[in-house]
Amino acid sequence: MFVKINSCANVGLDCALVNVEADISERQQSAFIIVGLPDIAIQEARERVRFAIVNSGFDFPRGKVAVNLAPADLKKEGPSYDLPIAICILRATNQITADLSDSIFIGELALNGEVRPINGVLPIAIFAKEKGIKNLFIPSENAAEAALISDINIFPVVSFNHMILHLQGIQKITPEPHNILSLSQPQTFETDMAHVQGQEHAKRALEIAAAGGHNILFYGPPGSGKTLMARTMPTILPPMETEEMLEITKIYSIANLLTKENPVIMQRPFRSPHHTSSGAALVGGGKIPRPGEISLAHRGVLFLDEFPEFPRAVIENLRQPLEDGIISISRAQGTLTFPARFTLIASQNPCPCGYYNDPEKNCVCSAGQILKYQKKISGPIIDRIDLHVDVPRINFEKMQENRDNESSAQIRQRVIAARKIQCERFSDSNIIYNGEMSPIQIKRFCELDATSIELLKSAVNRLHLSARSFHRILKLARTIADLSGNENINSNNIAEALQYRPKN
Repeated sequence: MFVKINSCANVGLDCALVNVEADISERQQSAFIIVGLPDIAIQEARERVRFAIVNSGFDFPRGKVAVNLAPADLKKEGPSYDLPIAICILRATNQITADLSDSIFIGELALNGEVRPINGVLPIAIFAKEKGIKNLFIPSENAAEAALISDINIFPVVSFNHMILHLQGIQKITPEPHNILSLSQPQTFETDMAHVQGQEHAKRALEIAAAGGHNILFYGPPGSGKTLMARTMPTILPPMETEEMLEITKIYSIANLLTKENPVIMQRPFRSPHHTSSGAALVGGGKIPRPGEISLAHRGVLFLDEFPEFPRAVIENLRQPLEDGIISISRAQGTLTFPARFTLIASQNPCPCGYYNDPEKNCVCSAGQILKYQKKISGPIIDRIDLHVDVPRINFEKMQENRDNESSAQIRQRVIAARKIQCERFSDSNIIYNGEMSPIQIKRFCELDATSIELLKSAVNRLHLSARSFHRILKLARTIADLSGNENINSNNIAEALQYRPKN
């Protein structure tokens, strides 16, 4: 008897409907085959499904069992097809007779019939709602994640037997209640701007970066506070909106980084990969591409400590995402695009020993070593960083000061006010903050008076700035004006933006 039920496949951050088809021929020699471009994990489902069915008290059919995962030209991977395959077999042998046409089934089976969690459930729930499918049967540990989506019945399945009792109408599964996101949930951080002594210039640069979504490079000797300040960045960023939470949670679901205890990403991500990370780890990839660190940092912060220690080829991979806010990964099977709209914070020492131009400690590096170290970061990457900030050594008197430093909460209020201005400014477009502006939007929203034009003209000629640097100065000045509450950019805003360009 031929049977077909619905399942789903993750394709990047999107999904595709998969029809799980089963047919049984009792006249042929006993065999169990799965076709439809399955990977090794799906091929091994033959043993998991067989024992799960038997250990749940049902009969596994004799003869030839053929399972097809359609469409046949879409690569299938992972153990999430165990549950629909097992249900298909019972339906084909008339051990259950329920109507399964308006449901999607996903889940991994243990040998004893338990249903184990899988990754990528949130995108599947969104897909089911878009396609008008009413019921989604998923592992119980994934239920809280899927329940973020309303207007769909989420059935948490504990075991295969539990699933069959529901389909037979003997013991109904209670749908998971809709999980309403709370935007007022308090956020907790281990660091605070009040903990940073001195470095007022660098803290001001962080505030500008947070307000406008600009990239920043800290440049200074070891122990000057570069890492500490980078880790305080999330504390001054505004809370996420519901759409942002769902967008980021979707990425983490695909990457299998959600847990039953924390099924939703409520705080802006802060990712800090080690400098030994590969290009695929940073930007994403693999035989079947998965999100990398830049996508996991979407709408949050990507911190690259010891920037020149990253392989140059790895750093060059950042060119497209820094410019476009996306990363496109091409493979033989096709091209997948992942979001990567993050704020880059990079830090570096001035030389391999870290003390070049330090007023108190001598540098032991040769001129050739210093030049080689500094040339590890290419000009195009430097050009894509808006704020270049010197972070000097902190003297003893500054460290011992008892004055109250401005807290992250105070700075955050100014950042939120500036972001609100930008939200109103870009209400008719798909961007959020100034750092995302295109040349057309720069021309529209960054008008300059005569004094500002002359100042900027002089700087462009003196510093030999590229067109990209010119546009980034205007975007930076627009953010500085927003922080000051100015409707128009003035010469003071331009002057402050210029001081953050790299010094030759």
